[in-house]
Amino acid sequence: MVQASDRASATIEDDEIDRLRALTWRLLARFLAAPPDAAALEATARLGEPETELGRALSLLGRIASKTNPAEAEEEYHALFIGVGRGELVPYASFYRTGFLNEKPLALLRQDLAELGIARAEGNPEPEDHIASLCEVMAGLAEGRFGTAGLATQQRFFDRHLAPWAGRFFADLEAARSARLYQPVGTVGRLFVEIERTAFALAA
Repeated sequence: MVQASDRASATIEDDEIDRLRALTWRLLARFLAAPPDAAALEATARLGEPETELGRALSLLGRIASKTNPAEAEEEYHALFIGVGRGELVPYASFYRTGFLNEKPLALLRQDLAELGIARAEGNPEPEDHIASLCEVMAGLAEGRFGTAGLATQQRFFDRHLAPWAGRFFADLEAARSARLYQPVGTVGRLFVEIERTAFALAA
């Protein structure tokens, strides 16, 4: 028989895992939504427990962040995601999945966001299938910010809107010519997407 103390310990452990998951998704969202400012770079410089592959990637990101100033980060972000006409990468689900912007993946995403009661923030001109927005949604689902979203709901959102392309995007970011600060962001994203994929499969 499972004792009440065992159930409480399991709940606390699950809550801590979800908190760390949310922090990782939010870290990715922060770097992908806009270039990090001085405060974000300073906070990132403290990251990393190099005991795992993900920890080593976070530690590398922290070390590079400690040597990067906001102007350098902005220049790199612009080259990667904005460019003259287009950046080196196009960080949208529709583009990665169809080769075009504003296609069926975006329409399906909007339907699922509406069902979850999630609306695009006012003043945000980006389509909802921007990788930063999807990472932010995953962070909110993990921490319960969008109501009670169990693992089944989180897995459904992940499987429908991130699993088909996010790993490829992060691998492309990892290998991008313009990426210095963002190279370990790509590594963190690629590893974390695979961790989430595996964890959801085991929990199913």
